[in-house]
Amino acid sequence: MKLVVLAWFVLAVTAVKHELFKTCAQSGFCTRQRHYANHVSTSHYAIDPKSISISTDKVEAQLIKKWPGHSIAFPISIHGIVGNQLRVIIDEDRSSAQGETGLVNPRRYNETGKWAFNGGQVETQAFKSAKVQKNQLVIEYGEHSRAEIDLAQFVINFFYDGELELSVNENNYLNIEHWREEDEADEDGNLMAEELDFDLFSDSFKDSAADSVPVGPESVALDFQFKKHHHLYGIPEHSDQFRLPSTKGGEPFRLYNVDIFEYETSSRLPMYGSIPFVIAPGSSSVGVFWVNAADTWVDIDYNDEGSHTHFMSENGVVDFIVTIEPKVADVNRQYGKVVGNTMLPPLFSLGYHQCRWNYNDEADVLDINSKFDEHGIPYDTIWLDVEYADRKHYFTWQEDKFPNPGRMARKLDRIGRHLVVIIDPHLATGYFASEELIDDGSEMKNSKGETFKGHCWPGESVWVDTLNPKGRAFWAFQYQRFLSNYTTKNVHFWNDMNEPSVFDGPETTAPKDNLHFGNWEHRSIHNIYGLTLHEATYSTINDGDERPFILTRSYYAGSQRTAAMWFGDNLPTWEHLRTSVSMLLTHNVVNYPFVGVDIGGFFGDPSPELLTRWFQTSIFYPFMRQHAHLDTRRREPWVAGGVYTDAMRNAIRLRYSMLPIWYTAFHQSALTGVPVVKPMFYEVNDDAVMEIEDQFFVGDSGIMAKPVMDAGANKVKMYIPQGQHKYIDYTDGDFGSSVKVYQPGTTATIGAPITSIPMVVRQGSAFFRKRRYRRSTRLMAQDPYTLTIVVDDNGNAHGRLYIDDGHSFSYKQGEFLELEVTATASAITVDVVSQDSSDANYSAQLAAMVEIDQIQVVSASGFADVSSVSADSGADTHYVIDGSVMTITAHHPISQSMTLTISRDVVDEL
Repeated sequence: MKLVVLAWFVLAVTAVKHELFKTCAQSGFCTRQRHYANHVSTSHYAIDPKSISISTDKVEAQLIKKWPGHSIAFPISIHGIVGNQLRVIIDEDRSSAQGETGLVNPRRYNETGKWAFNGGQVETQAFKSAKVQKNQLVIEYGEHSRAEIDLAQFVINFFYDGELELSVNENNYLNIEHWREEDEADEDGNLMAEELDFDLFSDSFKDSAADSVPVGPESVALDFQFKKHHHLYGIPEHSDQFRLPSTKGGEPFRLYNVDIFEYETSSRLPMYGSIPFVIAPGSSSVGVFWVNAADTWVDIDYNDEGSHTHFMSENGVVDFIVTIEPKVADVNRQYGKVVGNTMLPPLFSLGYHQCRWNYNDEADVLDINSKFDEHGIPYDTIWLDVEYADRKHYFTWQEDKFPNPGRMARKLDRIGRHLVVIIDPHLATGYFASEELIDDGSEMKNSKGETFKGHCWPGESVWVDTLNPKGRAFWAFQYQRFLSNYTTKNVHFWNDMNEPSVFDGPETTAPKDNLHFGNWEHRSIHNIYGLTLHEATYSTINDGDERPFILTRSYYAGSQRTAAMWFGDNLPTWEHLRTSVSMLLTHNVVNYPFVGVDIGGFFGDPSPELLTRWFQTSIFYPFMRQHAHLDTRRREPWVAGGVYTDAMRNAIRLRYSMLPIWYTAFHQSALTGVPVVKPMFYEVNDDAVMEIEDQFFVGDSGIMAKPVMDAGANKVKMYIPQGQHKYIDYTDGDFGSSVKVYQPGTTATIGAPITSIPMVVRQGSAFFRKRRYRRSTRLMAQDPYTLTIVVDDNGNAHGRLYIDDGHSFSYKQGEFLELEVTATASAITVDVVSQDSSDANYSAQLAAMVEIDQIQVVSASGFADVSSVSADSGADTHYVIDGSVMTITAHHPISQSMTLTISRDVVDEL
């Protein structure tokens, strides 16, 4: 009992400090916009019909804001963009503000897309037609989509195949706080009747009182009504449930990148990253991307008609993109054409990562490295936190502890292992890097245009401005100089604290009136700062040969192109374990699959049971890393000992054996934007799965998992989806001596002692694994594949495998292999469907080195009628039937197609 009380006390005193972060009631613009929404009854906005100009892919007009005695025009443009999507932008003419805002650029910030969009811009697409008829602007785009804009009320209705799917501004929440000077008091009518004057030109929040608010009120807000859609997902990052809960009567979700530190679960507080994209699956699926990098609050509500969102941003333009497609995966595919899809990560980064704050010195690093081998546990990467650097001065080493980092990297490289070191955007004052940054003039500035100085890990620091081309060049030079000491290519980087985290700043970040390149206020670009930093890192270390690996903490839409991400400073609780899976699914549905969480919690010391269950869950995190605070006890997998170490070892080995599945899933995501870890509604048409957040599918493998995430549990109840397919028990990646079959539309009880990981496989699936234990992914390269086929009741199955060298960009020149597996009752075919677009060198190498050595076929009805198995190549085949499992020894070169014919005895039914 004393231990329980102590554990509670430790967690209680390390809880998030709510007083550091604003509530909506403490945020001027959130309070004002919510008040407006609660009081507005008719639209104050209309499009001037005489101003409409129509071209092949764009409509331009003037949107007029009216209230008694006043009229303000806002330029509006509607664009057809690639992927049958529609983009709407509402700006403001601020020419009258020129010279009235001091150093600050007076225009509304409209460059978020420059950073979020793949390539910095989005490709346009011509409308099918666009015309004004009666009091409507009607735009037909794509083969199935139509938008109808009510000119008088400014309501936009989006249709797909004639069905209304989305209404924009149906509730009249559109509100653009126009430019005004502070001496223009509300007596002259600058406030509408529905508006408040709370914090128009100042910030009353105690830690933000110094905010000069030089441009005054300039927030924007808009509502979206999703018709017939009763489930909304997305808008990370939040440690809350997967299906977005209603915020009615409570706090909105907040998108504002901060160092949340010891965050809670079931919380709408801001976290480290922001992706203002919401997705609504259904008979037709809808996505809305709110293209704004400022502080943003989002209200969610549900009603009989569907669901409703209210986006409120502190400044910038109104800019949103609407995607409507028949399937939810199609929304990801089209959205990915705008922001880009995940990078195809180097294979080693899908292995296991070992990290803590901090490994003490070179001897400690190499000792941990060898202990993995002693305990038979594979791993690929060891990490160093801030203590490796001399006085936390990035781009340096503590020479007494790490006298020869190049030698250390070479020792790791001998068995294919990698090193990641942390480099943050804050640079301590008074050493070469910060002095070079200030001399260069590419640091973040304060509101007076002077060097901004704040506190972070090394003490007083300055921050690089990576929106500035000179800042990016400075960043590149520092990395290039740092890397010049290494002869190996196994050193990679971790950009942490890049929200940016400022210990003495308001809400743990930079003051909003700081200045960036172009004299843009920090309040305008805050949520993209982290993206600009890790993209600058990626550009620097990308030599065009080896694929870079970078981990970021702060992110925005588009970050998935260049960096993995993790969920920050979590706690060692079962609630945090469960929430990690909800967050994992949320990021996957917004095209950011390469994510993970600190296994076991960053703070505190998890119990052996919790740590073991967390390891078992983590084999389903695309990014699998254990990390821990400086004050925690060591918790490498062998520390717990006994059954716990055995279970952790087996979990990590299972992850490695499944790497062909993970790599194939990432390749598919890189091409199409589909999740790597799929919520169940991506794979099955069953209303009962819409709110399930503790089980999921792994890529297209047909594997469905439900890890144990409750203390003391020795079984799980797994929902088996409705449909035509049964599911086969695959606990621990093994079908067992007797195959268990689960019927669709039922709940299966699956035993799960501390050593077990509950999984099932859907009939009709096929996938590849590598079953030999190796110490790292590089050492697995020439290992044979095992093909597993789980046929349906008709004997059919389908699957794919993608292979390349796992580390270079050679796949972009055609050096890859893609296999398609098709099984019927009478044959198994493995076809090479994509191979070496330029030459056959890679395939020839694979044929000489790598083979399919075994094919495992699972059938619920068994194989009693099988009389022979023969290969089209004439090679000898040997098979063994054990109940419902037939194992065929193949020894077939991986880069050559093959067909196995299955002969069956004719059953005499007379």
